[in-house]
Amino acid sequence: MPRRTRAPAVGPGEDHREGGQAEHHAEPVGRPAGDGVPGQCECSVERGHERSTQPVAADEQQRQQAGLTDKNCFFNDEAVTSIIRSYTREAGVRNLEREIATLIRKQTRRLAEGATDKLVITPEVVREKLGVQRYRVEREVADRVGKAGVAVGLAWTPAGGDVIFIEATAMRGGRQLTMTGHLGEVMQESGQAALSYVRSRAADFGLTSDFYRNLDIHLHIPEGAIPKDGPSAGITLATAVVSALTKVPVRKGMAMTGEITLRGKVLPIGGGKEKLLAAHRTGSRTVILPRDNEKDLADIPPNIQQELAIKFVETMDEVLDLALDGEFPARPEMPVEDSGLQAHQPTSLESEGEHLTH
Repeated sequence: MPRRTRAPAVGPGEDHREGGQAEHHAEPVGRPAGDGVPGQCECSVERGHERSTQPVAADEQQRQQAGLTDKNCFFNDEAVTSIIRSYTREAGVRNLEREIATLIRKQTRRLAEGATDKLVITPEVVREKLGVQRYRVEREVADRVGKAGVAVGLAWTPAGGDVIFIEATAMRGGRQLTMTGHLGEVMQESGQAALSYVRSRAADFGLTSDFYRNLDIHLHIPEGAIPKDGPSAGITLATAVVSALTKVPVRKGMAMTGEITLRGKVLPIGGGKEKLLAAHRTGSRTVILPRDNEKDLADIPPNIQQELAIKFVETMDEVLDLALDGEFPARPEMPVEDSGLQAHQPTSLESEGEHLTH
């Protein structure tokens, strides 16, 4: 809960697309070949390949190859970050180096045509020289969140990690759960487990015990061309369902990952480092992780830990307390017994009228 190159999405380790796009995986399923560095953070890229024995910045390498120095072409850190976030999406630094080389060639041409001024590469210059941004995940997150039924999950991908959007809606129907978005069997099972958990706790969420009798629930994960699979989207699926049914939106800036059991226990996931870096890259402010993934913090740079509010949880009750921005509806009254028969309790659909959408 991934160019966009990703692998099938499911929790940690999801990402795989056709046509050169990767899948989203809830759990890591392998490592990219070659010089790939899964989950490499922006601060390490700016200082050069983290596996390199010579910590030379990528821009300096390209300047040296072009015969330039920082006296006639200089990249500030914000420019490099802009290239990483908006023009590349990879496990290593090959595409980053290609984009930097493009900018340096443009300056080399300026100098050959007689220009003498130093070119300082800023984010504005990057947009001017490289054109329209290829990836706009931060804007996408801002546009989609804050509405009931939408939750942001985290996925592992060969490119190091990505966010996935999980949308839930309820409508008049007959107890049918529909899941779409090119989902694998494991993720579909996570959706079924999430719904069973919600049904078992209906009263705690202000829902009648038979709310599901006349409802269809649809769970969708956009970007259907990308296969997605894995168990770690479980808590995100459950959160989206609860949000849709109660009409309580998820807090803005919130991302999460974790497997769910029928009893509401949150289980650990893989790819914790990559997912945390993806959350940071896409502008998330708070990340919910399983308690048993606390060990993953050892691999996260201190500056990123300071910029993210990382919350470790053990149960879905903790997840919902952190994630939802509002109170649940009043707890429904228990049915009244009369001559051994229970009085009929109106469903949420009957009490709200003919049409119900979330």
